[in-house]
Amino acid sequence: MTLKDKAQKPSPVPASKEPSRKGHSRKGHAQKEKAVKSSYHHGDLRPTLLNAASEMINAGGVEALSLRKLAEQVGVSRTATYHHFKDKHDLLCAVAAEGFLRWQNIEQDIFNDTKKPITERYRQFIFQYIDFAANNPAIYDLMFGHTLWKHDHSNQELRDIAYPVFQHQVEMTKAWQQAGILPASENTLRLAQVTWGTMHGIARLLIDGIYADASNIEEMCECAVNVFLAKST
Repeated sequence: MTLKDKAQKPSPVPASKEPSRKGHSRKGHAQKEKAVKSSYHHGDLRPTLLNAASEMINAGGVEALSLRKLAEQVGVSRTATYHHFKDKHDLLCAVAAEGFLRWQNIEQDIFNDTKKPITERYRQFIFQYIDFAANNPAIYDLMFGHTLWKHDHSNQELRDIAYPVFQHQVEMTKAWQQAGILPASENTLRLAQVTWGTMHGIARLLIDGIYADASNIEEMCECAVNVFLAKST
């Protein structure tokens, strides 16, 4: 055998150095598990899950949502969703809490926009509330409906967010009374409750399809603004 022949003939690989497909498979599986596990602690996963859950609820209602479907929608393992939410009820409370935070940001922006006349800000507050409900009907149902609130089904996380949001409306009402655009003689809490009750009633008429014509809703909002502001004069 020539040196050329020897060079062309492959040398046998010692058994101890042969690549193990089984070991390679275990390594790949371990890497996959590590990647999935790292996603559990990814800072963006919870907001991503909440956004996807909100979209699923708005598209198909609460019945369309499950932790399994949510995991498939986002592209993570079911275990990843359970790392953030212990069950569907916990997830629904978190989605509702997120809705309250979104509305609070809207009302705070309106209240703090001092470039606009205060009466215009009050008017915008009424209209934006109805717009929020109209654009997020299923989320609005979840925020204020019987699914989470009847029989005290809300969890502490939701209560810790929802109650302060209404308290902020009470504080805004007090400021509007002090500014003279709402009647100062009325009890602030009751006035805030009546204001919210009026807005909620209009929102329900729109969501339930009783008054589907947007022009009717707009006129009702305008009427509500005029009634509340007129009481202060």
